[in-house]
Amino acid sequence: MNDMTSQPQSTTAHSLTTTPISGETPHWTHHLRDGTGVLVRALCKEDAALERAFIARMSPASRRFRFLGQIAAPSDELIRSLTEIDYVHDVAFVALLHADNEKKEIGVARYGTSVDGTNCECAVTVADEWQGRGLGTLLLEHLINVARQRGIREMYSIDTADNYAMRDLADAFGFSRSVDPDDSTLVIHRLRL
Repeated sequence: MNDMTSQPQSTTAHSLTTTPISGETPHWTHHLRDGTGVLVRALCKEDAALERAFIARMSPASRRFRFLGQIAAPSDELIRSLTEIDYVHDVAFVALLHADNEKKEIGVARYGTSVDGTNCECAVTVADEWQGRGLGTLLLEHLINVARQRGIREMYSIDTADNYAMRDLADAFGFSRSVDPDDSTLVIHRLRL
């Protein structure tokens, strides 16, 4: 894993659950490029407050990149949609940092499948202050591994054309890039799995 160490605790896609988080739920510990230890695990509805705080800490540019438009404070409905994951059609992993007796979300990656389950749309978001340390890479790697285990054939992401961090991440994994035919300010990254 590109400059990171990883100790998989559980890797089967079939053991993903929404709640409760248990010893059977996939989770991994990683050390980022700077040596910081993080925990990556399935996101669940009990993480709603962490997700809300994570979005609130995002810069306006990061919020625009993530939601393809500017949002103010996230609504309860948005938080529910982001944290109540069925783990059949949708998958989400959260990266957590434990510091000063506090758990803090510093990144999240997710995908949602098409109706026929052959492709999925993904999104990766890393807190502004944690970008450039390899966190996006390891989160996307976990998403791709689960998607492959589940037989998904293509992963794609719709991003603003000026989201250079996502462009670089997509390039590193071999995604192709094309301009969205419906909106020239957006690009579509595609990866055959």
